[in-house]
Amino acid sequence: MEQDYLKNNPLILGEKEFLQNVSIDNVIFGYHEKELKVLLQKPQGLSKWLLPGGYIKKTEEISAAAERIAKERTGLDNLFLLQFKSFGKPDRLQDPAFTPESLSKLSNMNINAVNWLFEYHVSVCFYTLTEFSKVNPKGDFYSEQCSWWGINEIPDMLFDHRLIITEALKSLRLHLYHYPIGLNLLPKKFTLPEIHALYETILDRELDSRNFSKKLIKTGIIKKLTEKKSIGAHRSPFLYKFDNNVYKEALENGMALII
Repeated sequence: MEQDYLKNNPLILGEKEFLQNVSIDNVIFGYHEKELKVLLQKPQGLSKWLLPGGYIKKTEEISAAAERIAKERTGLDNLFLLQFKSFGKPDRLQDPAFTPESLSKLSNMNINAVNWLFEYHVSVCFYTLTEFSKVNPKGDFYSEQCSWWGINEIPDMLFDHRLIITEALKSLRLHLYHYPIGLNLLPKKFTLPEIHALYETILDRELDSRNFSKKLIKTGIIKKLTEKKSIGAHRSPFLYKFDNNVYKEALENGMALII
């Protein structure tokens, strides 16, 4: 545990191991009971919350840093990650909750106002999609909590992290028409009403169920199984799953889903 703490702690290793003032912020989306959720963490001793994030090691690519951070928070490999935007302006770290005193207390180190952590800071932002039930939320060494929040119940956030969530949701809604996103948010097998509800939740609007199903099936990214899901008397809809080959092609080349 102590070795991992030292290996990934930017306050201890500083600019020798990590890029200064360029970090990853990751909007990790999950889907549960027809609600889109976001994984957030709360630093010890602070009243506001943060997106899962971290600094980029000088030995890794940006995408590798995003994958590492996502795994550290979810415990999962091979998640869907997409870079959607970068944020940077001179005053973006000016927050009453983020001071040399609060950071010194948090890190148990003597940090003053001229520390590199308070200089111009750029965040390279990704969003990540994962199946809610598979995640065991894990914070980092500075977090007292790491938990899911409903997209409409976001708490007070540090810096511009609420704006980052808003922009991530905009990107997710746009990409929903071009990438087979449902694979990463649903169980392996699902019904047409379940994937229909997922798309309605993300887009925050109603979709005609028959037309949606026809258009989705037409893309070839999902296929009907012989199995049925028993959900009550006289209600046993067929189960579907994503076609892995078609899914990979759609992920690489994009798709067109007009809904």
